[in-house]
Amino acid sequence: MLTTEISAEENRRIQRISIQLPIRIEVSVDKKMKWDEITRIKDVSVFGTGFILSRPVKRGRLVYLTIPMPRKLRNYDFAESQYRIWGIVRRCIKITEAISNAEKYSIGVGFIGKKPPDSYWGNPATIYDISHRAGSEFWTLREADVRPDERELPQDVRRHTRLKLPTNITVEMLDDDNNVISSEHTVTENISYSGAAIYTTLSPPIGSFVRFKSEQYDVSIISIVRGVRVGEDKIQRLHIEFIDRFFPLEGMV
Repeated sequence: MLTTEISAEENRRIQRISIQLPIRIEVSVDKKMKWDEITRIKDVSVFGTGFILSRPVKRGRLVYLTIPMPRKLRNYDFAESQYRIWGIVRRCIKITEAISNAEKYSIGVGFIGKKPPDSYWGNPATIYDISHRAGSEFWTLREADVRPDERELPQDVRRHTRLKLPTNITVEMLDDDNNVISSEHTVTENISYSGAAIYTTLSPPIGSFVRFKSEQYDVSIISIVRGVRVGEDKIQRLHIEFIDRFFPLEGMV
């Protein structure tokens, strides 16, 4: 009888409840830059929640959430008005709002607890995977493999494969106030929804911000420099991660 009661209680905790609650999402791009957005929850359980954002967040990125969560769905801070909890992004799917026709992103987050892993503070851009969840505990994380084998995963949860497609673009180096300090017309070596490798003679430091612009696809994307590499052809490549939106790759393939 006791086993049945515990099982029923666990089922209630796992079940997602449709509820309209405000939620504040904070995302750190790196140690210096972060952004936040206030939206509304679509559904929630003890172990995760779903909501809509105006910009994408890469799967595996950690986010900090503030929610006026019902007490029965909390694991701590029962007396606080706001429930502050860290989560890992498990789903980011582009959608189009029916009324406004605006591009939005459906986000699914798994709760990981009151604190992030220690490695997060050294590099907030670290990408994580879920390793397990034991009983009533939160999801436990491990750092994600750099090049994971995702052939068996559904298409909507795979990391974004880069396609070797040369695309004419402009890359602009930005200062701390987002003013353009130098720019160059060039082409991509490869590109994905969430980043690109660009042939360039510019040398922005790793961690600095650039603007990626394509007249052909009518996009302008704030990006962060993740690496600089010189290929066997002696040409320098800039590896960037798109920050404030995904690239419309469906228009290219």
